Amino acid sequence: MGFTEDIVKLSEQVRKRFDQVIGEEATKMALIVPFLSALGYNVYDPSEVMPEYVADFAIKKAGQFEKVDYALAINNNIVMLVEAKARGQKSEAHDGQLSRYFNGLLTTKVAIVTNGVEYRFFTDLRDKNVMDKEPFFTFNILEYDTKDIDNLKFFHRDNFEVTAITNHAEEMVYVKGMTQLLGNLLRSPSEEFVRFLVAELGTIALSYEIQGRITGKVIDKFKPIVKKSIQGSLVELMTRSLSQEITQPVELEVEQEIEEEENNKNLKNRK
Repeated sequence: MGFTEDIVKLSEQVRKRFDQVIGEEATKMALIVPFLSALGYNVYDPSEVMPEYVADFAIKKAGQFEKVDYALAINNNIVMLVEAKARGQKSEAHDGQLSRYFNGLLTTKVAIVTNGVEYRFFTDLRDKNVMDKEPFFTFNILEYDTKDIDNLKFFHRDNFEVTAITNHAEEMVYVKGMTQLLGNLLRSPSEEFVRFLVAELGTIALSYEIQGRITGKVIDKFKPIVKKSIQGSLVELMTRSLSQEITQPVELEVEQEIEEEENNKNLKNRK
């Protein structure tokens, strides 16, 4: 089976087991370990999947050393850390030892906090070798789409590459932020945004150029115009996109038919 099929199968298993899984240990064995296995890690090899991992720099508290639930290694280098929570608990918060381990293990560039259903992926985009406070990617095994699967593939053992993950994580974070910013501007254009658009009108055609200073009065005049223009542009983009989706398969079918006809003609000529 391929990776997508593995995740689909695991999703079905998690859905069936969900109500029966109680407590952190059950969550690890029934939900998290199968997920790590789906990511290509040998959960039976203690040199690759290390449960209850204790580092050399671990701090001792209440008579015990701090540890992380799982450390995942590739070629003897620890690349990912996993903190497990019981099914039903929120996966939002993480214990301090996870970030301390992440910061101390220089080869580790990914940390995961999970309750067996939701997996929150962290890295060090803000400060090198310092775990970010917010995840750059969240995967829900019961609710995901094709894009989520594509993002998850970066963490598969066969694909794991630090530079690629860092670049992809940075892109995901800024695309998310830029999307929110653009969404806010499109719903409620700011004065600066309207001013920019008005100033740029002359680059389309001289007949559109606004003469004189762009005052507050001009901005107020163009705000409703900008909103209507945005709506019109979005409708046009959506219509064009739908048209391409509708026509593209037809064009492909026509090309295939023409190719088949040419092949048939060639066969007849040879006979």
